[in-house]
Amino acid sequence: MALTGVSFRLTCVVAAVLFAGLTLVQLRYMPARAASGPSGGTEERGQFRTVLAHRTFWLFSLAMTGSYVLSFQVYLALPLAAGGTGATTALFAVSALVALAGQLRITAWCRERLSRERCLVLGLALMGGAFLVPAVLGRGLVGLLLCAAVLAVANAVLYPYEMDTVVALSRGRWVATHYGLYNTVCGVGITLGNLGTGVLLDVTGWSAAPWLALCAVGLVCAAAMALLARGGRLAAG
Repeated sequence: MALTGVSFRLTCVVAAVLFAGLTLVQLRYMPARAASGPSGGTEERGQFRTVLAHRTFWLFSLAMTGSYVLSFQVYLALPLAAGGTGATTALFAVSALVALAGQLRITAWCRERLSRERCLVLGLALMGGAFLVPAVLGRGLVGLLLCAAVLAVANAVLYPYEMDTVVALSRGRWVATHYGLYNTVCGVGITLGNLGTGVLLDVTGWSAAPWLALCAVGLVCAAAMALLARGGRLAAG
């Protein structure tokens, strides 16, 4: 965050060096994987067929894609609305501080009072609701900071139970393959969501329309998750 006020080129170089260092650390400490036997290819094809045919997992992944589209607006819509390095740095600082100070407390509070399914619905609804703030208050920095803070809280509610649900739906089998498909679906959703958000911002300008559209995404995904949870389809059994 400090480097963004110095030089964008320097920020990119430092980030690249950090990621390269992390790559070397992972190569050094990643556990060795035993080579597949003669049936390895057949087993992997069976994994793909099983995971791709898991309808509930697909529906869960599509519903959760909305959370990634919304949380990634900290890197798109909110900085564009803030308009300036200092304001953008403040947005990132608020997100980081809420996560650092609140993640464990928020997770503990949710675990004591709510089921996993309710946490998923609540987190998605909070993400959608976060964008009502700039819709009402406009592009002022206070409204944007509040939006970023609520997004960070919603992410703290969602994340532990999101990961837990992926494992539950996999029933403990081929968990990594499920994670791979899940992240692929969400990645495609982020790309399409950011593209759509950018077009909406260019077409409508900085009216309330883009913020209300993002709010609607969160509420629709929360409703979809509630329907999945109501039928008991997110249980591990």
